[in-house]
Amino acid sequence: MGVDVEVEGARVHVERRGEAGPDVVLIHGSSGNTRDFTFRLAAELAARYRVFVVDRPGMGWSDPHPEGDGLEAQARVIQAAVASLGATRPIVLGQSYGGAVALAWGATLPGTAAALVSISGVAYPWQTGLGLFYTVLSHPVGRALVIPLITAFVPRKRIIAEIDKVFSPQAAPAGYGAYFGPELTVRRAQMRVNARQRRALFAEIQRLSPLWTGITVPIEAVHGDSDGIVHHAIHSERLGEENPNARVTILPGIGHMPHHVARGEVIAAVDRAALRANVK
Repeated sequence: MGVDVEVEGARVHVERRGEAGPDVVLIHGSSGNTRDFTFRLAAELAARYRVFVVDRPGMGWSDPHPEGDGLEAQARVIQAAVASLGATRPIVLGQSYGGAVALAWGATLPGTAAALVSISGVAYPWQTGLGLFYTVLSHPVGRALVIPLITAFVPRKRIIAEIDKVFSPQAAPAGYGAYFGPELTVRRAQMRVNARQRRALFAEIQRLSPLWTGITVPIEAVHGDSDGIVHHAIHSERLGEENPNARVTILPGIGHMPHHVARGEVIAAVDRAALRANVK
């Protein structure tokens, strides 16, 4: 079900599900990998879509991009990878950090996406800082000193407990922590890439977010109003205000992971995007 595609000298890992229907590309968030979507959502979408789940450059089983970790580069690499597998004009769904990649795809690669779906997606500059942990890890000295200690000593149950925090106020589904692959998350190379990408994200969003108003394909944004990681008003609601093609669905009481705890709403957003884009 998984395949590695070479793009711009780097390996990109893609998981495929479904045999027929419109093409949908799923782009995971920070610290993530394809397993976030293959846990349940990809299989449910595959009932009527061809689904392509991608490890972002440097994450999961994909190689880091040789020219950097920017949103545009990631979008370009992912687009080329799925196009080589036959998805030439897909619906592009991104969650959290992946939502920013999806918007960058729509803004900088015109004609290559039928529609965009942003789930708890980052879209605009925010006020809170990066946090000491990622600030340290994004610095070369911090990476050299701290990452080996983390990867050597952090217990599996601690990682799973941190996963539960991401789902708050909901709980992670039973079995998700073990399925997601804590060992993938704390690999040294992935932690370095993840820290660099997170550190660069704010400046990338400042530079690229003025382009969102020019996206002409349908956009569906789904966001929980109890998301404590990516605030719905700063990101999705503003996107709905600034782009006339963006329709926003706010989910009462839902946190950062609606693609797990409100999958029906996420699948409905994909269906609306397909209908609006007239893809079959």
